[in-house]
Amino acid sequence: MATEVEARKGSGVQTAFKVLVTLAAVAVLVQAVTAGQLMSGAAGGAHGMGSTAVHVLGLLQLIAAVLIWRPGRGPGWPALASLVALLLGFVQSAMGGSGVISVHVPLGMALFGLTVWLTVWAWTRRAPAGRPA
Repeated sequence: MATEVEARKGSGVQTAFKVLVTLAAVAVLVQAVTAGQLMSGAAGGAHGMGSTAVHVLGLLQLIAAVLIWRPGRGPGWPALASLVALLLGFVQSAMGGSGVISVHVPLGMALFGLTVWLTVWAWTRRAPAGRPA
């Protein structure tokens, strides 16, 4: 009985991680689109407001990854990668806010790549035998 409850709990956390990492990838993609609009001369605060969504989703993604790792006894590297993505987002936001575009743009590309990589991993990984995916 306890195993069945743990399996349902584990799959709930896995599902939450999948949803959060997907939403984070979409948020980062929206940031790329709004950044392109800014660089082409369009005015608007969507890019600045979108950074809040990236930060909030990054924090929630990190929490879900830690729950997969610690109580769920899953791999720890997604938690580390999620922490790196969250910190990268904060540094990137600070660089953009201070006008250092030569650092802001490459960090944005790195954040996008890391987020897509985590999204692909979350949706394609297989759970070990006897454990939920």
